[in-house]
Amino acid sequence: MTRDYSQFFSTSTSSQSGTENPSKLARLGWQTFFARQVEPQALNQTPPVRVSEVHRNGLRVVGEDIEGLIPARPDATVGDWFLYDADLPAHSVLLERKSLFKRRAPGHDRRFQLIAANVDTAFIVTSCNADFNIARLERYVALAFDADVTPVIVLTKTDLCDDPDTYVQEAMSVSGRVVVVALNALSREPLEKLVDWCRPGQTVAFMGSSGVGKSTLVNALFEEGRVATAGIREDDAKGRHTTTARQLHFTPDGVAVLDTPGMRELQMADAEDGIADLFADVTDLATQCKFRDCAHDSEPGCAVTAAIAAGELDQARLERWRKLMAEDRFNSASLAERRSKDKNFGKMVRSVMKDKKNRR
Repeated sequence: MTRDYSQFFSTSTSSQSGTENPSKLARLGWQTFFARQVEPQALNQTPPVRVSEVHRNGLRVVGEDIEGLIPARPDATVGDWFLYDADLPAHSVLLERKSLFKRRAPGHDRRFQLIAANVDTAFIVTSCNADFNIARLERYVALAFDADVTPVIVLTKTDLCDDPDTYVQEAMSVSGRVVVVALNALSREPLEKLVDWCRPGQTVAFMGSSGVGKSTLVNALFEEGRVATAGIREDDAKGRHTTTARQLHFTPDGVAVLDTPGMRELQMADAEDGIADLFADVTDLATQCKFRDCAHDSEPGCAVTAAIAAGELDQARLERWRKLMAEDRFNSASLAERRSKDKNFGKMVRSVMKDKKNRR
């Protein structure tokens, strides 16, 4: 049967605003951005599918009346869209992404790790207890800014905190561009307070440490026990891992929800733009310094140190900016070196194979 995919090329957003019943593809997150990359007739031969899970043996994909498996590949991640080749799944075409979360891989491996693609909103979750860490929140927000994703800071466990407003005020200091929402994840507050970002056709991701309530929030959006949950250790407020893999869940009304494992290590790399957006106050001041290469230490005419002296900028915030910038430069250089070595090794292999072929 030949399907009519013309509806997916309309620039109308009515299906995403909830005024009409969204199609199956729209409920999976298919948007005009992706449709514009494809000729209508091509969709009949290779229909669009979305990666819902990543496993060692392949990528689990779902589409309009399609559930399949594409062989694992390092350049794809959960949330990606493919044009699915049913006869040769390995030949399925990866579409250009609307957004991409990535980080330097944990440990000593100097590679990028893809976290998630085509996310519209990132709910950066922390709790009103000892888990709260302003520097960690800044890392997640910088990552979201760099990925072209809207970050929203979500503070949980307000019911267990005597003064949640203190945490709210501190979280608001991260960036004037980021909304902060405080709620009790075990109540109906997630449905009420997160609704503005959870519209049909949107993809949202819950990110943060283990045990802060990410999976509980996912279950709240579904109003059922969709994913496993566990509490925190009472002695140090550290979380227990319950989510072990990144997986997209789809609500009945068409919201794609990504629950991610807690990331113990979040190293920045090639994220200079995101860091600049996060610390816009610092970067704006830096442009006003007398010297272009000002280190913002003891140089004359430094607008940054002047702002600190005037109480307009916090010294601790400046130090966190320096740390992230230094980390990003180091990791970016390391990754560039790895890419260069891989490229040179590939050239050497091709040269050796060519010589062998010529000798024959």
